[in-house]
Amino acid sequence: MKASRRIQSSRRAPREMESERRSLADRRDDAKRRKIEMLLDRCFRPGRWATRVFDAIGLQSGRPVHVDEHSVEAARPEGTRPLRVAFATDFHAGATTAERVLESACAQLEALKPDVVLLGGDFVSVRADDIHALAPLLMHVHAPFGKFGVFGNHDLRANRPVIAEAMAKAGVRMLVNEVVQLAAPHDDVSIIGFDDPIRGAPRGDLLDEVDGVRIVLMHAPDGLLAAGDRHFDLAVAGHTHGGQIVMPGGVMPYLPHGSLSREYAVGRYDLDPDGARTLIVSRGVGCSTIPIRFGCAAEVHLVTVG
Repeated sequence: MKASRRIQSSRRAPREMESERRSLADRRDDAKRRKIEMLLDRCFRPGRWATRVFDAIGLQSGRPVHVDEHSVEAARPEGTRPLRVAFATDFHAGATTAERVLESACAQLEALKPDVVLLGGDFVSVRADDIHALAPLLMHVHAPFGKFGVFGNHDLRANRPVIAEAMAKAGVRMLVNEVVQLAAPHDDVSIIGFDDPIRGAPRGDLLDEVDGVRIVLMHAPDGLLAAGDRHFDLAVAGHTHGGQIVMPGGVMPYLPHGSLSREYAVGRYDLDPDGARTLIVSRGVGCSTIPIRFGCAAEVHLVTVG
């Protein structure tokens, strides 16, 4: 799946006003959905009956979680070996995602033998304490050049400090509008972690400060609005779940809020005519709101940059 539509600059006042209006609408929708999810959580949680039932009949995920592989060309010093980037997002630990799915996803990440691991947020669905089902699994995923994550809207409306502490113990550095330069021999590569575009304020201007290869880690495709027309080599996002429920013919009855969620619902997109910027949007790992995936298997990714 490809698209050539170029994201225009977010610096123009009309675009900024429209982006702010959409952001406020998304936050209202997010707040309404949280109330629904809290009610459903009370129903699904006792004995984790829902995930056990739907996992048993194959409506949680593939066995094992699917690995989606890509290669992205970037201007790197001659002789530098390609960088292996593993990416996973939207684990949604809690009453809607079976622990087997979390275990399978983390086992796949470890098996990929990545140089760096990027995690796109929504680590929990409703309750922050559910992070303790996921963080120990992530602790055993090894990445010599670091593990980095950003918060998703579900994390920010749960209890961010609890999630941040658990992720730190798992060896994951959480980025909130922050740039990290990797160590040699990959010191020409920087990871730019955007704040969540729905409940936060991503700073696209961070890209102005970065030389070399730029990899943007963001929770949702709407992070592109903050980036504007600034250059990056690779951006990775989740949030959409690829629809989570996909009917025959690829019809997605529902996609999460976000002005770009439907335009960039799932897959790889070359954003410019020359293919200089690549966006990969993941189906994610877990289930949100209801404990069902249909026609939309859970996945993690390996992207080779070089």
